[in-house]
Amino acid sequence: MTPEELSLAISACLRDAVDAGEFAVDVPDEVRVERPKSREHGDWATNIALQLGKKAGMNPREFATVLRGRLVEIPGVTAVEIAGPGFLNITVDAAAAGELAKAIVEAGAAYGSNQALAGHVVNMEFVSANPTGPLHIGHTRWAALGDSIARVLKASGASVTSEYYINDAGNQMNVFAQSVYNRLHSLPVPEGGYPGEYIADLAHQVAAQHPGIRELTEEAALPVVRELAYTAQLADIQETLADFGVAFDVFFSEQQLHSGGAVEEAVERLRGQGHVFDQDGAQWLRTTDFGDDKDRVLIRANGEPTYFAADAAYYLSKKDRGFPEKIYLLGADHHGYVSRLRAIAACAGDDPQHNIEILIGQLISVNGAKLSKRAGNIIELRDLINWLGADALRYSLGRYPADSPMALDPELLKKNTNDNPVFYVQYAHARSCAAARTAVAKGVERTDFDASLLTHPTENELLAMLGQFPSVVGQAASFREPHRVARHIEQIAGAYHRWYAACRVTPVNDEAVEPIHRTRLWLNDATTQVLANGLDLLGVSAPEKM
Repeated sequence: MTPEELSLAISACLRDAVDAGEFAVDVPDEVRVERPKSREHGDWATNIALQLGKKAGMNPREFATVLRGRLVEIPGVTAVEIAGPGFLNITVDAAAAGELAKAIVEAGAAYGSNQALAGHVVNMEFVSANPTGPLHIGHTRWAALGDSIARVLKASGASVTSEYYINDAGNQMNVFAQSVYNRLHSLPVPEGGYPGEYIADLAHQVAAQHPGIRELTEEAALPVVRELAYTAQLADIQETLADFGVAFDVFFSEQQLHSGGAVEEAVERLRGQGHVFDQDGAQWLRTTDFGDDKDRVLIRANGEPTYFAADAAYYLSKKDRGFPEKIYLLGADHHGYVSRLRAIAACAGDDPQHNIEILIGQLISVNGAKLSKRAGNIIELRDLINWLGADALRYSLGRYPADSPMALDPELLKKNTNDNPVFYVQYAHARSCAAARTAVAKGVERTDFDASLLTHPTENELLAMLGQFPSVVGQAASFREPHRVARHIEQIAGAYHRWYAACRVTPVNDEAVEPIHRTRLWLNDATTQVLANGLDLLGVSAPEKM
């Protein structure tokens, strides 16, 4: 019996009680069941009586007593106890608990998927680094977390489009082009320009694609240099993201907002909503009506649009493309953007509490990391991947909340010991794969299955951990916290290691293969599957050998 099956059974009991007139209450869409802190309190617990008792005009314990009479009739439930103010502690028999192992194996990669966010249509923007240089350590955290958040959202039934906003408009691109042009002609870095050997690399690529570029006048060459260098740098960013296991559904160009007239159109749309006013020759958005600390200029007095105008046009583009929910993942230096983006949503006629969500990620540091020789003044993501490995980086970044500053310990991440969390989980997966190979070699096959045999305390613990996995995924999605998945699969890995030490999957020496061996192979393989599914949600590989 999975927690989801038990939840559905409790919901059915509630509806039956309402139909029988035992109490009158609206039955919620989902009844939460959780693992008690102490096994003495049963296998599963629910606080549904505390949630519904007063709504039904009853004391919670009285409500729990009525519901208990129906819960004890659920097939596989052996005991239901009422604790404290009205908690219901539920114990299931070994067969009902053990059936989970077979259900997981049969579900395969789909196990853990749930419908907690079914019907949600989300656009999630993250990383969005300027295409004027390589990705660096400042982009690393949201690259890892953003991709994992998208994965848990999808696993929880949401329709998600991950998007990278390319900041390819504005003076920064002109400075970028000038920097490459100067390098082509062996000139000094322009004032405020971009240093680093990657600019020289881009200059070589530009010259290779346009051999006559040095013969053009500066005025004629700069647009060509800008386009070719931009294309090459964006390709480098995309390649680095791919090496990090991060894929975007959409790369959206800011320049297209300007060249396609979307910025001017956005200003007029917001004016039509009654939120744009003219002052000192400029056009302003009255964002103070919606909590911003000051109103924002959209179009300067000289007719030039501001970055804020592009932000407004971009938000409206997302809305027009059919995304009612928009998630922005911003860096630690973007706190000031929160109120203004929420104000844009409100000015556009949206509900800032529902249609826009802004997550701020704190900075990370890596002890001993060296500045990039290629970029000159930053720590490149590419160098971090080559140094520590994508798996170690992604797992480590994935196991902490985004709003907590963190420092990575390279020496720990390179250790093949249980102190290293990614090694601990990956080793559990590899160990379970090895156990399965050994079992097959010894003649143990996943044929007959007798769930009632899985009675050892370590089996109860492991089954409970496996059973919680779908609800953990759902919570990770709802709270945008993939670290919940990381911490849970670490618990599963620990439970598996304890079970492995206590229970044999294969017979000893010349002992015959018994039903218990075949049944334990199902449990072993169920653990393999859940660990693989959890690692995949974090964008981390699940090695079969280590």
